[in-house]
Amino acid sequence: MAALTRVSPYQCHKLSLVNQRLPELFVSFPKKNKKFCRFSVLAMADLNTSTVLVTGAGGRTGSIVYKKLKERSANYTARGLVRTEESKQKIGGADDVYIGDIRNTESLVPAIQGIDALVILTSAVPKMKPGFDPTKGGRPEFYFEDGANPEQVDWIGQKNQIDAAKAAGVKQIVLVGSMGGTNPNHPLNSLGNGNILIWKRKAEQYLADSGIPYTIIRAGGLQDKEGGIRELLVGKDDELLETETKTVARADVAEVCIQALQYEEAKFKAFDLASKPEGTGTPTKDFKTLFEQIATHF
Repeated sequence: MAALTRVSPYQCHKLSLVNQRLPELFVSFPKKNKKFCRFSVLAMADLNTSTVLVTGAGGRTGSIVYKKLKERSANYTARGLVRTEESKQKIGGADDVYIGDIRNTESLVPAIQGIDALVILTSAVPKMKPGFDPTKGGRPEFYFEDGANPEQVDWIGQKNQIDAAKAAGVKQIVLVGSMGGTNPNHPLNSLGNGNILIWKRKAEQYLADSGIPYTIIRAGGLQDKEGGIRELLVGKDDELLETETKTVARADVAEVCIQALQYEEAKFKAFDLASKPEGTGTPTKDFKTLFEQIATHF
């Protein structure tokens, strides 16, 4: 809420927001009290929105988070950060989508200035080497493009985001990682020899040590399925990987990201996230209770 300012007997001040035109409420005091004059106040409901930046907003999960925030404009002012103009156009091309390079801290400043919360959904993406023929058996080989390996993206790029957010006074960071980080020999680390989970874990630790209120979500196997129809499960230290419930819909991960912005119970928490199969259990609707189950800080 905006701070109240003492008004002098002969002066009135009009509250305003930068770059926003909001409706005004006019109030007149009785004429016999000549110490006050007619003034205008911004509708206070419009001051309660939280500005949230989603990095990796052009990705499959990031685009869902960005879209959900846009749909909840009464509560959130959404921003997105993408790498290219092509990615920007893919998610609508709005002015609230910024183009920047997470490997370059200075390019992040315009998008991060003035935000309340940051949702980090950037990740290095392995690419399959050409020439693989599944009919001949064997396994495909993968590589990372120059300048886009896990060390550069998942460690340096995320560190840059955290540093820029801290400098800008951001109040909360939600970071989406991946289960499997407790096992250095996890198969994901061998893709392109990138050690992607190791670098992700390093960034998670950096965030936990930053002093910024954080929520670290280590998602299970991501599925392109409808969200909101499964019972979500939280765990720690990759215990869910030893069960049959180790996958989760991207849409559910996106919803948990946004819900984490609403509850104090989600702050300074790190947890694994998966879901029961569709049709079993009760679809999760009470996120406060879900976050209360989590006791792990890293």
